[in-house]
Amino acid sequence: MRVALVQTCSTEDRGTNLQQAETLFEQAARGGADLVALPENFLFLRSEGSPVPEPESLDGPIVNRFARQAKERRVWLLLGSFAERIPGSSRVHNTSVLIDRAGEVRAVYRKVHLFDIDMQDGPRLRESDAVDPGERVVVAETEFGPMGLSICYDIRFPELYRRQALAGARLLVVPSAFTDKTGSDHWHLLTRARAVENQCFLLAPAQWGRHSEKRASYGHSLIVDPWGRIVAEKEEGVGIIEAEIDLGEVDRVRKALPALTHIRPWLIGGQ
Repeated sequence: MRVALVQTCSTEDRGTNLQQAETLFEQAARGGADLVALPENFLFLRSEGSPVPEPESLDGPIVNRFARQAKERRVWLLLGSFAERIPGSSRVHNTSVLIDRAGEVRAVYRKVHLFDIDMQDGPRLRESDAVDPGERVVVAETEFGPMGLSICYDIRFPELYRRQALAGARLLVVPSAFTDKTGSDHWHLLTRARAVENQCFLLAPAQWGRHSEKRASYGHSLIVDPWGRIVAEKEEGVGIIEAEIDLGEVDRVRKALPALTHIRPWLIGGQ
């Protein structure tokens, strides 16, 4: 399969963000991608403390708009994440939506782990001030095989990915807006570790650059293979990376080094 990851620099200007995402999606689709993945907060990336404007519903204009484009281009599309309206609440979910070639929503994942940090000489961010966490592990059935969905800060919690691998995931997607401060030290380490320990391909489309005076993202969108090797990377700038990946490599790695069959379920809460 051919995969394409979109790297953006979103701001509080929804119109510009939408145009940027659509342009890059079209570019990737014309290049023959089977799956295009957008990053976290592709539609709007707010400054800390500013309100979330116009949260979307799953049957709202943004999902429908991209569903039509996925159908027209006959491409699978991951809407990395956007603010999903919670009926009757001023709060939102940080939600990722997977759309198939027919323009149908195939899976919805709501970010489980919320990014609340206060780093010395670094950013202070409290995602939980505006966002409610999800409560489900999601592995989507696709024509390529089972795909585990997650978002950004989730990457620090290996138990989520182990649950996905044991549920059959062969491909992990992690749309992200990793901070430049934490990304420089941890991004490559964490993404490669999750790929290696679960013997899956990992796709991580990312935000890059300065979004506001106090917020910047690390970039470095990555495609990682089940052995932990970086297949493709976009270090900086807005654009896309593409690669042909062979999911048969998952089987070859798992046969050669059958670590997933050696798991002790009681160590991860099983019987």
